[in-house]
Amino acid sequence: MSSEAFLKVEGLAKTYPGSAEPVFDGVNFGIARGEFVCIIGHSGCGKTTILNALAGLESASAGHVFMDQREVAGPSLERGVVFQGHALMPWLSVRKNIAFAVRSRWKDWSAAQVDAQVEKYVEMVHLGAAIDKKPSALSGGMKQRVGIARAFAIEPKMLLLDEPFGALDALTRGTIQDELLRICAETHQTVFMITHDVDEAILLADKILLMSNGPQARVAEIVVNTMPRQRERATLHHDPQYYRIRNHLVDFLVARSKDLSHGRAPEHPPEVRPGLANDSAADSPVRAPLQRVV
Repeated sequence: MSSEAFLKVEGLAKTYPGSAEPVFDGVNFGIARGEFVCIIGHSGCGKTTILNALAGLESASAGHVFMDQREVAGPSLERGVVFQGHALMPWLSVRKNIAFAVRSRWKDWSAAQVDAQVEKYVEMVHLGAAIDKKPSALSGGMKQRVGIARAFAIEPKMLLLDEPFGALDALTRGTIQDELLRICAETHQTVFMITHDVDEAILLADKILLMSNGPQARVAEIVVNTMPRQRERATLHHDPQYYRIRNHLVDFLVARSKDLSHGRAPEHPPEVRPGLANDSAADSPVRAPLQRVV
């Protein structure tokens, strides 16, 4: 693993009580500081369990997670989590929902400092006009924006996103994706995100982890997004690299779907030293799509 990795996952595995096989095992990957990484795989491969292990919300059966050279041993405000549902407290306004998180992070802050932090991140997701409304008065997309603002407001070292846009309509999802890209560019946030949307992964991610099927799932491949980082939804499909990357991801998922439908045993890729995008191809599982897909 490169010494520059901000987050390192080594030999991670999870077996639930009463199960003969692990959901996943031998999971290895690294994330550089400021990098946006998406993970894709079919249901049952353990994506959410991996995210929960990174967050310290769930213990792995084997392996280790290190963030900023310290092992993750439990939940921490250094890691912000945005769940599939907005997880807002319905009796509190937008302002008070976010203020609750900010006060948890900085217990000695004055009310004015807390309010300034809340307003900064509410404005960042363009919800200033709704800051004193309760969640019941907000649309689904607005609630997810509040969840994102709350996660960013505690200024975590790492942001963990569990399909935060999956339940939204396409127009709202696209708008929030654009907001997320803009905020991450401004804050240089390190992000790990679960998605089932190939186009979302190509738009947002610097690297895309492809999971083999469970049980005994593993990171089968790490695809480096070679498109320029300043990507926009409206023009993404005009980049000549777009379809080569997209076809590679779709082909991988289709092949795994056929494995599921035929009941084939999970793949076990050869053991290799996990590495980051700048490691040499000879000793890294990282594969740039332009080297792989012609």
